[in-house]
Amino acid sequence: MTAETESASAPDAIIEFRDARYELPGGQVLLNHINLSVARGETLVLLGRSGAGKTTALKLINRLLDPTAGEVRVDGKTTVQWDPIALRRHIGYVIQETGLFPHYTVEQNVALVPRLERWPGGQVRTRVVELLTLVGLDPVRFLGRYPHELSGGQRQRVGLARALAADPPILLMDEPFGALDPLTRGEIRAEFRALEQRLRKTVVIVTHDTGEALELGTRLALLEAGELRGVYSPKEFLQSNEPVAAAYISQLRMVEKTERQP
Repeated sequence: MTAETESASAPDAIIEFRDARYELPGGQVLLNHINLSVARGETLVLLGRSGAGKTTALKLINRLLDPTAGEVRVDGKTTVQWDPIALRRHIGYVIQETGLFPHYTVEQNVALVPRLERWPGGQVRTRVVELLTLVGLDPVRFLGRYPHELSGGQRQRVGLARALAADPPILLMDEPFGALDPLTRGEIRAEFRALEQRLRKTVVIVTHDTGEALELGTRLALLEAGELRGVYSPKEFLQSNEPVAAAYISQLRMVEKTERQP
């Protein structure tokens, strides 16, 4: 599917970019006339090299940035109609380095949004224990630990638990596994895929890793220099003749060939 034929107003869309543009004050265009919809319950991967506009698109969804033209809609409202705090509590956000507060314990980090939402104390504790178990961390061992006492993979699991704490319908993930070693990255990706099948959240993931995009995405949106080059199912992407997509596929094949060599 090409960028031109991607519908920006699908009836089941929970996130919509409608001719969205983002331009810096000096005139540099980071995103140019993006039309894209994300269906409720799907996992959309934003694939592209550094500077393609992936993270800018993500920040337009949770209103860390406002479009300079066009609009972005979440649950039927433009992002500028949302109160920014209410919108961000409606959306879980996972970044590469997890963004955990170093002076908070694991329990305090995961409990942050439910406490801000004034959940009862017992309910918060129950939710934290439930989520740590869900992401594969023993609550007895980890509730009282601090981020510096955790491995990279454990911190990433805590970051995911924190993003899910208030049960948001939307989850945004910005290069969530990029800082991990290859073995741990593969393990957590597999765990995340199984978790997503259980939770059925709407997920938007930013990555420049083609293999990761194909493994995790229901669809792939290919960005290049702020332009949307196409939106594909994994199968469509692998069969695409679009030049940028073909370059990613070629690079993926080279990596696979190298890995198979003794």
